[in-house]
Amino acid sequence: MITAIVQFKLPSGIKREDVIAAFNTSVEQLRGYPGLIRKYYLYDEAAGTAGGAYLWENRAAAEALYSDAWLEMIAERYGGKPQITWFETPVVLDNASGEVLSEAAE
Repeated sequence: MITAIVQFKLPSGIKREDVIAAFNTSVEQLRGYPGLIRKYYLYDEAAGTAGGAYLWENRAAAEALYSDAWLEMIAERYGGKPQITWFETPVVLDNASGEVLSEAAE
């Protein structure tokens, strides 16, 4: 599995409600997206940044979303291209469900 942390600067003066509304629109676009296991929406009002922590089955699935067109769409919507940081994710513990995802279990 792969985790991608995507961060971008928000336009000055954008309201929290508007950021959340954009997040909720994205939920419908990403629901059932191939290879996407989970996404956490991130918002830091003080720093003026937002983004997501995405858990993917593999990097190829992630790169299918993070196309040049997607990067441009984020830049147009928020005013700057996102930065993506990649992490190998060999184990995930989900205390809410009691689930453990692991390469060893695959």
